[in-house]
Amino acid sequence: MPPALPAQNDERVDFLAIGHVTRDLLRNDPDSNEYALGGTVSFAAVTAQRLGYQPVVLTRAADNVDLSFLRQHAEVIVLPSSVTTTFANIYTDQGRVQYCYTPARSITAADLPERLHDPKIALLGPLVGEINADLAAVFSDDTLIAAVPQGWMRRWDADGLVHPIAWQSSRAILPHLDVLILSIEDIGGDLDQIDFFLDWTPLVIMTQYREGCTVYWRQTNEVVLVIHVPPRSATEVDPTGAGDTFATAFLLHYRETGDPLISARYANITASFGVEGVGVAAIPTHQQVLDYMDAHPWRWSG
Repeated sequence: MPPALPAQNDERVDFLAIGHVTRDLLRNDPDSNEYALGGTVSFAAVTAQRLGYQPVVLTRAADNVDLSFLRQHAEVIVLPSSVTTTFANIYTDQGRVQYCYTPARSITAADLPERLHDPKIALLGPLVGEINADLAAVFSDDTLIAAVPQGWMRRWDADGLVHPIAWQSSRAILPHLDVLILSIEDIGGDLDQIDFFLDWTPLVIMTQYREGCTVYWRQTNEVVLVIHVPPRSATEVDPTGAGDTFATAFLLHYRETGDPLISARYANITASFGVEGVGVAAIPTHQQVLDYMDAHPWRWSG
């Protein structure tokens, strides 16, 4: 679907995020009750609200997880579960080490309320492979459909240690996407995977941590524009959720403008502000991002 200006039907949901909320443990102890609320949908919802939109979250979690903060930023629809997906994130000089405990069960097309089949934007944000492939096919033609695939590209061993795996459901999901947003870590630096993704999805955005991002924009079957979009320098405090903040900001601006390059710049800036505080505290407003863009103009000239 080519990008469109926002529809005039005010009853449509601005931004729908689907995936598990998580208990992100403050120390690597699966029995600990000390946690922060995490997950792609949590960071995405707060980002969307801060940027001026009204998000909806569809998730699965147990009754004992505290969603009060998330409900301040979004409408939250919670599917029943006996457990909440739990992670421990350990940051080292060599990168992030993750542990996964008590993964909740899947979310399928049958779990999606009818009124959510036609959002302006739908973001699939799996963490433990929990989003079934059938969900990608249920949205209307006017929905901008995107995914951050990290949750389809990981497994965990008996101790909970997370390892990368190949994306087994990719051929069932990619043809339904308008945008795929992933990190260079998700593909282990293997850029050949980008070529495969572009066979199915016209726009792939690869984030590169402090180096900004690269836009892969398929023009025809033979021509793909590859453009690096520079970052905004940041004083990093907490990188957790930066990719989810980036993805949300990109999609919201892309829906508005139809320009993937300016949207990537907008998303780089939004995410860079976000890492300058703990959790979601530093995620900026739309005006903050625009003010920075005005003061530091950039446009690709290729």
